[in-house]
Amino acid sequence: MSITGISSSTKPKILVILGPTASGKSSLAVKLAKKFNGEIISADSRQVYKNLDIGTGKITKKEMEKIPHHLLDVTNPKKTFTAANFQKLGRKTIKKILSKNKLPIICGGTGFYINSLIYNYSLPSTPQNLKFRAKLEEKPISELFTMLKKLDPERAKNIDRQNPRRLIRALEIILSSKKPVPSLKKESNYEILKIGLKINKKKLRENIENRLKKDLRRGIITESARLHKKGLSWKRMEELGLEYRLLAKFLQNFISKKELKEKLKTEIWRYAKRQLTWFKKEKDIFWISSKPAACRLVKNFLC
Repeated sequence: MSITGISSSTKPKILVILGPTASGKSSLAVKLAKKFNGEIISADSRQVYKNLDIGTGKITKKEMEKIPHHLLDVTNPKKTFTAANFQKLGRKTIKKILSKNKLPIICGGTGFYINSLIYNYSLPSTPQNLKFRAKLEEKPISELFTMLKKLDPERAKNIDRQNPRRLIRALEIILSSKKPVPSLKKESNYEILKIGLKINKKKLRENIENRLKKDLRRGIITESARLHKKGLSWKRMEELGLEYRLLAKFLQNFISKKELKEKLKTEIWRYAKRQLTWFKKEKDIFWISSKPAACRLVKNFLC
């Protein structure tokens, strides 16, 4: 695949920086934003929530280096924020950045959220059915996943099978419409360059373990305890998935600190592998392993 020939398009240009967790996406996005007059849109399904900072790997003010970042801290974690909500807000943000003659840079690891912004996806706006949800919440996670796998095998391939919130929402949409979510066509109003961070699995695993140690030192446990003290229920914390699901168990004394650390390493690594599986299906990603390579791609793209 080549960028040559695409640049004659009159469509607005958008840059996407993607990759698995702990691969260095945020740092690269900031460097490219500084060099190419960009603003960054976070495409992360949990960084939209206020006060979920350490556990989601949210970029700090210092790390932003004065580059504007969007779609961080936009809603209360007690509330549900759907992909459709994200898409609506994200599209408005893209228009705002373009109106300032700046380059929108979408940065994240949630592949579906990225695609909802750059492609003309029509996302289902199925309202929540509280009675239906209550029935599903009584079922074990394994049964929810089995149901989804039977009803929509494609959705089941990429979902976090340990996240009851995601499983229940997927089933809610499918069962209310009486059919699987239709295949989404990749038509876009934008000219897009996707850059993926290439990192070998050994190095990625090291990055995950090092970041986890740093997060524990920074106070990820204290952050979670504070969230609960401020009214975030254990149930809702578990719904938020990954780190917060395990931290809720630890804070309720269901698992030890040693078990917490081991389970976090395992679950984050599994999440990274699911991200890589998603991105491998995307054939239009330019995989790079250095900042100069990324700069060359972006420079050619913007010509």
